[in-house]
Amino acid sequence: MPQAFAPPAAAIRQPVVAGRFYPGDSAALRQDTAGYLALAEAPSGRPTLLAMAPHAGAMYSGAVAGRTIGAAGLADTLLLLGPNHTGRGAPLAVWPSGSWRIPGDDVPVDAALAEALLAAAPGLTPDREAHLAEHSLEVLLPFLRLARPDCRIVPVAVAEPDLAVLAATAAAVAGVLAGWSRPVSVIVSSDMSHYVPHDIAKKRDTLALARMLALDPEGLYRVVREAGITMCGVLPMVLGLFVVLALGAGSARLAAYATSAEASGDYGQVVGYAGVLVE
Repeated sequence: MPQAFAPPAAAIRQPVVAGRFYPGDSAALRQDTAGYLALAEAPSGRPTLLAMAPHAGAMYSGAVAGRTIGAAGLADTLLLLGPNHTGRGAPLAVWPSGSWRIPGDDVPVDAALAEALLAAAPGLTPDREAHLAEHSLEVLLPFLRLARPDCRIVPVAVAEPDLAVLAATAAAVAGVLAGWSRPVSVIVSSDMSHYVPHDIAKKRDTLALARMLALDPEGLYRVVREAGITMCGVLPMVLGLFVVLALGAGSARLAAYATSAEASGDYGQVVGYAGVLVE
């Protein structure tokens, strides 16, 4: 039997991009986030197993994030999977307890679920270092908290490049979620192509999105590398897809797509943003 993990003392993870990527004032943040969520189509009524949304500044990717999360049928417990842009910390780093602060609110971490995941999946490590300066999950929290005011989270920074390790970790995670007392939705944070012309971004991103919509994590892993697609969250998305396939995922749909050119007017160097929902 795996040894149970005893989480360290509760800690509050402080925001690092408030006032830059999104408003630092709580009233302005709530107003802006509500406006983005209002762009979404009505949820289908089916539970969302996984939602992928982008994490750039709100003026660039807020509409795509809002149209995605606003259309999702999210559970009140959320497993957050994001990339590690800083290179700090463990390759599969779990923030194990406490809460994450956004302007005007603290979002609680589900310490019991974190403990169960850490006990079941040897690849996961209790590690706050990977999260302290990482923005990818923080940027989605205002959307998730407004869409599900009662939500609890388990944040995981994913930098593990080995496909076999990701698949094995996903199998262990899915085993925990399948037997958990409450439904859990997986939230993946990822932008798509980075700093290429608009037309190239759309072409490359279409290749990656085709594999996501086909629920093909191995195909996504391969095409991103073979086609040189600079999708920063490919590893968390591969992990997330493996998890929800094990949980019986039946279909995926594209909720939104845009590039930064639609906000900046610069079509020469863009970042792509996509929203995907798996039900």
